[in-house]
Amino acid sequence: KESEENKAKTEEELKQHQVDRDEAIKAMAEAEAIREKEAAVYAKFKADHGANAAAMDKAIKALERGVAGGFLQTHAADVLRSMTKNSGYIAAGDRQTLLSFLSGSSDYAPQSGQIIGILKQMLDEMHAGYADATKTEEEAISAHAQLMDAKTKQKNLASQAIEAKLTKVAELGVSIA
Repeated sequence: KESEENKAKTEEELKQHQVDRDEAIKAMAEAEAIREKEAAVYAKFKADHGANAAAMDKAIKALERGVAGGFLQTHAADVLRSMTKNSGYIAAGDRQTLLSFLSGSSDYAPQSGQIIGILKQMLDEMHAGYADATKTEEEAISAHAQLMDAKTKQKNLASQAIEAKLTKVAELGVSIA
């Protein structure tokens, strides 16, 4: 009778270890899916930042060389126009000034120094935003690695306990019979 009770208790413990292992595996899969989504968002942000920063850099250099008219006909100017319309890095008044300049409107004749200043400020803010996003991404990678390590250990311990309990259940079954 004691062996039967011990076997029943061991079988219950076995079930709990199986649940623990399954939960660890599920948590790992969920964490992996979340990490993949975060990585994809960061990769897109990084690519956009690279293209936008390159366009802005070309604009600043063209203006500093005094060849704004030629720049306005380039793909980099198109990227800058689009970015200026959608950017959170620029104040509304500066946005209008910059869009007027980028449109090549003949009734707009600002000092190129003003435009260069706006662009440099936007570029600095973009680089700061990129640095923040990169730091956040690095922290997310580290946290994910730590979580995966902990869950792998949890899964492995549960698997070892399952093996031990299966052996014990089998031994108790033999002793009962």
